[in-house]
Amino acid sequence: MNRSELRKLLQEVACGEVTVDDAVGRVGTEPFEDLGYAKPDLHRGIRTGASEVIYGAGKSAAQIAGIVKALLAGGQQHVLVTRVDGQKASDAVSTLRADGYPDIDTEFYGDSHILMLGEMPEPDGNGFVVVACAGTSDLYCAEEAALTAEAMGSRVERLYDVGVAGIHRLLAHVELLQRASAIVAVAGMEGALASVVGGLCACPVIACPTSVGYGASLGGISALLAMLNSCSSGTSVVNIDNGFGAGFQAALIDHARVTRE
Repeated sequence: MNRSELRKLLQEVACGEVTVDDAVGRVGTEPFEDLGYAKPDLHRGIRTGASEVIYGAGKSAAQIAGIVKALLAGGQQHVLVTRVDGQKASDAVSTLRADGYPDIDTEFYGDSHILMLGEMPEPDGNGFVVVACAGTSDLYCAEEAALTAEAMGSRVERLYDVGVAGIHRLLAHVELLQRASAIVAVAGMEGALASVVGGLCACPVIACPTSVGYGASLGGISALLAMLNSCSSGTSVVNIDNGFGAGFQAALIDHARVTRE
């Protein structure tokens, strides 16, 4: 359950559509459930506004299914699972369907290795997020960022294959870039895309280096160091291939609320 879901529940109680006892039952669960191999955080959405996401690498299909069941039972409307291959995603979904969730909506995104359980939420951000990647080889990371931001309720505009080797391809979209709430710039090789985007736009830019490149790219370290040394103000940097972290940060910016006294 996240903050918007909690607010909706309280409104239903106020209107008499849900009884107090039913509401207590829905929010009165323990903050986490101890499964032995994992402790799903049932109240993360209430605390932070963003519900728990499952990192699928290193977990079995059965473990993923068990965590998903706990989150759904705790009131979470949709669950994002990152870093899973098609077979593991299929096995986890089969386990869920056989164990109490036969009608759950599922979508596996092969490019980004993401499994989405439940419907993607409607966008409710302040504007939109742009995810721009330098080359087609960076799509695995860019799509992880884009789908993460969408799962958090942001509208996402994708600009793919707009690297500096053909900078006119990026400059053709300057108007769109300048209207964004936040931009995720995904690039391998020398990582120059983030600095160029940061010099064109007033919004925050999240630079995401990828491990794409030849030998001296050192598995993304060259791009990471270039982004960390960017002279474009307002640019922050996430870890190599961390599309999830970049998309998450961009969605938080897109949903930021200004409090005035």
